[in-house]
Amino acid sequence: MFTGIIEELGEVTAVENLGDASRFRLRGPLVTEGAGHGDSIAVNGVCLTVVDHGDGEFTADVMAETLNRSSLGALETGSRVNLERPMAVGGRLGGHIVQGHVDGTGTVVERTPSEHWEIVRISLPAALSRYVVEKGSITVDGVSLTVVDAGADYFTISLIPTTLALTTLGIKGPGDPVNLEVDVIAKYVERLLAPAQPVPAEEPER
Repeated sequence: MFTGIIEELGEVTAVENLGDASRFRLRGPLVTEGAGHGDSIAVNGVCLTVVDHGDGEFTADVMAETLNRSSLGALETGSRVNLERPMAVGGRLGGHIVQGHVDGTGTVVERTPSEHWEIVRISLPAALSRYVVEKGSITVDGVSLTVVDAGADYFTISLIPTTLALTTLGIKGPGDPVNLEVDVIAKYVERLLAPAQPVPAEEPER
């Protein structure tokens, strides 16, 4: 489980194409401190497993399912990425409950700078729009954010200087893809309120 509070702005140092998968080498001295084989690290909001680490870097294998559902397939050597370690039990939940399971991708549509913050408009897949509400929470490239405005096919977020300086959201421009994870609680509520599916009758033993 993560909180969407980015700990480090990392960098992709190598990408190996494995056909139906990819292997990424990423630099993140902070998030790899004390890391071990099998640990989880969120990369742009995607929960990945550490398969190797050393000298402030770690390696993660990314399967086709993840590449198809996220924007990680567009990463290349030199790409900057948002990094976060899992929340420690007993720690403060600074953002909101984030699983690192991307629900889909959106695209930065436009940026409107202001004196002290910046409004960013992001396209929203139709299948996810029902989970996004004004003043609700959403994760964009692993960053826990509050929705300012929610439309049928878009939402807007307001970014403070700290977020602009310490995450990739400060350098994303119109047309750039972003990973989206909606509030998991909303999905569970929807599931629980849906009509129950009939349980198939067991066939009698012969």
